[in-house]
Amino acid sequence: MPIQILMPALSPTMTEGNLVKWLKNEGDKVKAGETIAEIETDKATMEVEAVDEGILGKIVVPAGTDGVQVNQLIAVILEAGEDASAINIAAVPQAAPKAVESSITLPSNSSVKSEIVVKSVQTERVFASPLAKRLATEKGVNLYNVQGSGPHGRIVKSDIENFSSASVPGANTHASAFEDIKLNGMRKTIAKRLTEAKQTIPHFYLTVDCELDDLLSLRTKINAMPNSKTKLSVNDFFVKAVALALIDEPNANVTFHGDYVRRYVQADVCVAVAIEGGLVTPVVKAANLKSLTQISLEVKDLAQKAKAGKLAPEAYQGGSFTISNLGMFGIKHFDAIINPPQACILAIGAGEPRAVVKSGKIEVANMVTCTLSIDHRALDGAVGSAFLKALKGYIENPFSMLDYI
Repeated sequence: MPIQILMPALSPTMTEGNLVKWLKNEGDKVKAGETIAEIETDKATMEVEAVDEGILGKIVVPAGTDGVQVNQLIAVILEAGEDASAINIAAVPQAAPKAVESSITLPSNSSVKSEIVVKSVQTERVFASPLAKRLATEKGVNLYNVQGSGPHGRIVKSDIENFSSASVPGANTHASAFEDIKLNGMRKTIAKRLTEAKQTIPHFYLTVDCELDDLLSLRTKINAMPNSKTKLSVNDFFVKAVALALIDEPNANVTFHGDYVRRYVQADVCVAVAIEGGLVTPVVKAANLKSLTQISLEVKDLAQKAKAGKLAPEAYQGGSFTISNLGMFGIKHFDAIINPPQACILAIGAGEPRAVVKSGKIEVANMVTCTLSIDHRALDGAVGSAFLKALKGYIENPFSMLDYI
């Protein structure tokens, strides 16, 4: 019987995705477990595997289509002996923007409904290869002004390389020229979630300064060890310190769920990672139980996968607390937005030499400013202050984190 391939839900929050490309053509043989397509979600580009074997009888949704709804029919696989001619797609003429219906008639002996109606919203958009899109962004070329030479008018790399704004009638070449950049799936999700977070979560903020001199000294010594498996970063120390502080102050290790607060036994710490087109927060699970070396290796691996778009959903789902570190960009202080249902996020600034008073004397010390954003529905200032006190203790006495390196 014909087998329907539906747009998969690759994460709990996914409602739509972009069908980047098909790895099989109509008429190709497909084996169970074989990768047949690539789907772009709000977090990464994922591979779609066939669950049955047969012949790819019809591709319903072409490569390069954005905004494909979860559970929408994208292709049909025919089993052995079934005739591809039995699949008939009658497309209704397009009118943008409006709902368009397409019907797929399957063989009468199929256990699937004989006629499946797929509805989608057709909107004006540009068909271009990922490389062409990236090149257009680098060159500041508006894709709406480019005539595609690829299949079905698709814009390809050579179209961007050969494009000249002078050839476009009425093209604006003055200083006021601008380009509208379409939001990708990740940026749309970030916009939606953080707007909701800022509008619905009563944020308040607590700030503390921590001295880094002992931590930097210890880091230098550990990294100089001949058997060191990795080079520790300051952020690795913060992940460990946050995890231990959450165990010391468990009322900060919570997520908010409307009429109850969920408190966690272990500290699953999310680390914000900037990638092209957005931000992801992979999770270091049970960070309180891991050594600095384990944390360092895991964070590097997660960041590498995130930047390559290969982060598995389970790697960024969950977490009870998030760290956002902009110190490497020279930012001294900032207030981060909470990622619900989490109740806290720690914003870490740049470490820098500052004048401080010690024993009545002015001295120079390396200091860092840390700001805790708190959901006031979940915890109060006293709990947040206790957490920051514990955190400051671990950062300023880093040897207390060395139960084992």
